[in-house]
Amino acid sequence: MNSEPQRYGLIGYPLLQSASAAYFAKKFEREGLAGYSYSLFPLLSVDEVRPLIAGTPGLQGFNVTIPFKQSIIPLLDKLDAAARDIGAVNTVVVRNSGKAFELTGYNTDAEGFRKSLSPGFSHTHALILGTGGSSKAVAYSLKKMGLEFLFVSRTKTADDIISYTDIGSDILKRYTFIVNCTPAGMYYCPETLPPFPVSLLNTRHEVYDLIYNPPMTKLLQMAAKTGAGTRNGRKMLEMQADLAFEIWMKAE
Repeated sequence: MNSEPQRYGLIGYPLLQSASAAYFAKKFEREGLAGYSYSLFPLLSVDEVRPLIAGTPGLQGFNVTIPFKQSIIPLLDKLDAAARDIGAVNTVVVRNSGKAFELTGYNTDAEGFRKSLSPGFSHTHALILGTGGSSKAVAYSLKKMGLEFLFVSRTKTADDIISYTDIGSDILKRYTFIVNCTPAGMYYCPETLPPFPVSLLNTRHEVYDLIYNPPMTKLLQMAAKTGAGTRNGRKMLEMQADLAFEIWMKAE
């Protein structure tokens, strides 16, 4: 490992309540990595990414969150095979060479999501709420696990996408695992939730909200009242962060 000070971080917007900086600070401390730091870089446009890197000496890599997981791809020099298949990136390695630098994109969300599921996971059909970068990683994992799934969006734009108004008891009888990949319910809009018919859930269902702040979103609160199982995205955050750490350390 490089003994020189190393910088890492997170780009996206907004980032005020992200747990990533605190998680990596503890991670670096546990690993005995003095001089390593992790910063939040709130950006309003993906066009700010390369100027940020050029103006941040020692930046060796960064995570990517909403809204740049897909739009950052054209800025990258290389893509890991999984990130290419998924169509979304959440981890980037920066390789410097003088004034030039090379960016390689990876996706640890998919494997982080898979690892976050308990050994006793038994659902066979899933509904994925949202069609953004996180939903693509979830879909990649579910496909690898052999689950059938449908994306749910406000507008039906493809054969594997249904609208929220299409969801009734017949759909939910078959699709018992629901994953929220939308930002509805995050700390800056805690009272919002996707237009999902929560009242139709029962004890056969499980709702997984990728949001971890707040730990119990409005969606999870309402789902719990129906008897459905619930879980938030904290474990996924930790799993994908550990995978990103491994990628960065191997790149040094």
